Order: sequence, then structure tokens, then C-alpha cells
Amino acid sequence: MPSRLSIATIVVGASAMAGLLSVAQIPSEGQGSSVGEFPSSYKAPRMADGKPNLNGIWQAFSTANWDIQDHEAQAGPHPELMGAYGAGPAGQGVVEGNEIPYQPWALAKKKENYANRMKVDVSSDERWHDLGDPELKCYMPGVPRATYMPFPFQIVQGVGPEPYILMAYEFTSSTRIIRMNWKDEAPAESWMGWSRGRWEGDSLVVDVTGLRKETWFDRAGNFHSDALHVVERYTPVSPYHLQYDVTIEDPQVFTRPWKMSMPLYRRMEKNVQLLEFKCVPFTEELVFGPFRRR
Repeated sequence: MPSRLSIATIVVGASAMAGLLSVAQIPSEGQGSSVGEFPSSYKAPRMADGKPNLNGIWQAFSTANWDIQDHEAQAGPHPELMGAYGAGPAGQGVVEGNEIPYQPWALAKKKENYANRMKVDVSSDERWHDLGDPELKCYMPGVPRATYMPFPFQIVQGVGPEPYILMAYEFTSSTRIIRMNWKDEAPAESWMGWSRGRWEGDSLVVDVTGLRKETWFDRAGNFHSDALHVVERYTPVSPYHLQYDVTIEDPQVFTRPWKMSMPLYRRMEKNVQLLEFKCVPFTEELVFGPFRRR
């Protein structure tokens, strides 16, 4: 039976911990009114043309690539082989209201995608992309998924009357060019889409169309059609953070537009650089193994 002294120690310790947690929730002067907010007075450093300087290597530290909605930790597809290595982490969603407004048929398709996410069948040109998460097969991730995969990406920003902004991603060494102040529509569909940018105050706003229907939003099977329209906002909120806000519109799949948001973190390691993750050699056996000559 525990002594009165040990019970008192537990009570005092619990009270002290509660007090520390309470203090941790109190914002200091200049901070936002709640945890995770940034001061609205921040002004980013400028390029030679006066535009905010977004150059750097950035990364989203979230579990959105597993599931953009709230999700529990779960075993991987083959726990008997992978154990905890293949398990998926729990995570808080990045979708506003935690609701994706699927049309009824599309919600059923999303569930089907999840059930078939680890299956691959490239025996038919017509049904090549029907099964399996595109990430599993090392396809380019598309937008916005490229931004919140567990890999960094680099923004290379130029200056001039019609400057271009390059975004280079570590996963599959994908890239896309943001054409500033362009009016031309996408000439063709592509995995990373057609990006046209403009500045609204300190926010880089990117309008993305021309995306292939085969890309997914995450490993949970969330998907879209080739009518997808993405509007991204990259807003510097501190020397080390960008606020990333995304509006998704696809009338063929969803009943209304919906939004996602998350912070992006500047990678601060000494001599940090974007490395290569060219994953095609890792997938050749999975995708093409059945066609090997016996």
C-alpha cells in the first residue's frame, strides 16, 4: 500500500507538471494568441526587385503524405516482414474542417484506392494506372503532394520583368517552373502541372492546372480528376517558416472547393543541399518483375 509521502509526491509532481504545461501555453510578447501562430508584423527580406526572397530549402514536417485527414498509427501492408519499419505514424489532418467533400461515387473510389494501394498491374496500357499509389511506383507526385512529402524541396527565385521561379523536389528529382504573370493556359497535361504565379503582398500565389488525373493527394487513396485546379499560397511568416495554404477545386470529384494548410520549415543544417532520390531502380522488380524472362 503506498505511503502518504509517496502519494503526496505524486500529487505535487502532477501539479508541477500541470503548471509547466500551463506556462508553456502562454504566448510571450510579440507572439500570436495561440500556440502555432506567427506574429503578423513579420516582413521578409527582399530581392533586388523588391519582392520577398523565398530562396532556400524547405520541408513540411507532417504526416500529410500518409493521410491529409486525421489518422491513427497503423501497421504497414506486411507487418510480418517489416514490423515497425513499415508502420504509418498517427497524425493531425491538414484539411480545413477535416472533411473532404467527395461526391458519393468518388468517396467509394477513394476507399477502393486505399484497398488497392499496394497493388501493381502494368500488363494493359488502358489500365496501367488503375491500381496502386503512384508514389509506390515512383511516379512524379504532382501538386500539392510534392510539397508535403517527407522530402525537402528547393525554391530558386530569379528577378526580372517576367521572372521564373524554379521548384526542385528531392523525390524523383521532380521539378516545375512557375511562370510569373503569365496568361497562357497549359499546353498539355503533365505530372507536375502548369504553374502560373503572381504576388499578392508578400504571398506567392501559384495557379496550377493541367495536372494528370493519376496523381493522388496521399497514401490514403485521396484522388482527383484531370479537372483539378489548385491555388497555392506561400507566405513568409518568419525567417524560418513559410505558411502554405492550398485551395482544391475539382467539380468532377468534389461537391465544393476545399482547403489545406500547414507550415513549411527552412532547413538550417550547415551546408544543407538537395540530394537525389531517384527511385526507379527500387521499383523495377515490383512493376516489371512479372515480365522477366523465365
